Amino acid sequence: MSAPTLDRPVPDETALQQQFDATIAADHRIEPRDWMPEGYRKGLIRQIAQHAHSEIIGMQPEGDWLLAAPSLRRKAILLAKVQDEAGHGLYLYSAAETLGADRADLTDKLIERKQKYSSIFNYPTLTYADVGVIGWLVDGAAICNQVPLCRSSYGPYARAMIRVCKEESFHQRQGYELLMTMMRGTDAQRAMVQDSVDRWWWPSLMMFGPPDDDSPNSAQSMAWGVKRHTNDELRQRFVDMSVPQAEVLGVTLPDPELALDPETGRYRFGAIDWSEFKQVLAGNGPCNDERIARRRAARDDNAWVTEAATAYADKHAAVSA
Repeated sequence: MSAPTLDRPVPDETALQQQFDATIAADHRIEPRDWMPEGYRKGLIRQIAQHAHSEIIGMQPEGDWLLAAPSLRRKAILLAKVQDEAGHGLYLYSAAETLGADRADLTDKLIERKQKYSSIFNYPTLTYADVGVIGWLVDGAAICNQVPLCRSSYGPYARAMIRVCKEESFHQRQGYELLMTMMRGTDAQRAMVQDSVDRWWWPSLMMFGPPDDDSPNSAQSMAWGVKRHTNDELRQRFVDMSVPQAEVLGVTLPDPELALDPETGRYRFGAIDWSEFKQVLAGNGPCNDERIARRRAARDDNAWVTEAATAYADKHAAVSA
């Protein structure tokens, strides 16, 4: 005879949806234990995974300069930054796991090109000045984009972003300090910085994603409180922040249409080449294949480490049981 079962009330999904909507409307946090619409969960996994992938892939462009940095101090600074990016990826993968995602599965999807990462990391670092410009512009754009995420409606994501943003702010200051040092150097060093700015400015503007009228996920993400500002709002904020910094640095931003609007106090800027953005996202950027090949090699070459760690954890769990 089977054991008797207790009748459990079937959750009223309408009531659960109303509770979720009320939580979002009150600007409170959704936690992993809470009910959430499937679209909210899947949208978060997509966004957090893309963010995590970007941190891990983003280790590669600057990692190429670890051995070539010109002094022990510069090597130590760069090594610390690359290590920070690895930590950011781990925080974010952990946040995705609270939504039911599997970290290994996310990595596989990245390598199989079923999930994306930021387009900016498909450009090469041709000179050491690129290390500084990435710190200034790329990390600066990341800060504009990510600080509002500290107030994201999903608790684990928001809390992870607090530490990430603090470290990214430090990275930006490090990059700007490096560029200031180079700009006080030789003519060749100043030319190197200007060339790097010329190459990274427009890809940095593309980091915020497509324009609002061509961004299919932004409206829903904002309605759910995951994002707080549109792509174009964040892009404008970044331009307004960067122009005065460029003037202090002594470099020219490569946009002849860049000008202060006296009525709004904000900077007008030229048209972005969205065809280039789409080509890079489609896998046709300068370094797409190289970035994915390295990530695949890291997974495959170190599979034995994962297997050993898993076996060790399983053994100790069995002993504790």
